Amino acid sequence: MIRYGLVSLAIVVLTTGPALAAECPSLVKQVKDGVGNRFDNAKYQALALAAEAEKLHADGKHAESVEKAEAAAKAAGLKMTRKAK
Repeated sequence: MIRYGLVSLAIVVLTTGPALAAECPSLVKQVKDGVGNRFDNAKYQALALAAEAEKLHADGKHAESVEKAEAAAKAAGLKMTRKAK
């Protein structure tokens, strides 16, 4: 019984990682596009957080990258479209 639980957990982990990996760049792009021509402090805060999200993505830390991108969107008051959750 425990063996099946571990196998199920492994499957979830292995399938979630690639989904998040593909989502990071999309979320960062949404933030950058969303703040576009704005010139307020929220834009610069969001862009700094988006840059951190890009670095986390490049380092293979996809869950943290998604969280950082979501924080960037929140800082700018943006609503993002997520592929997976």
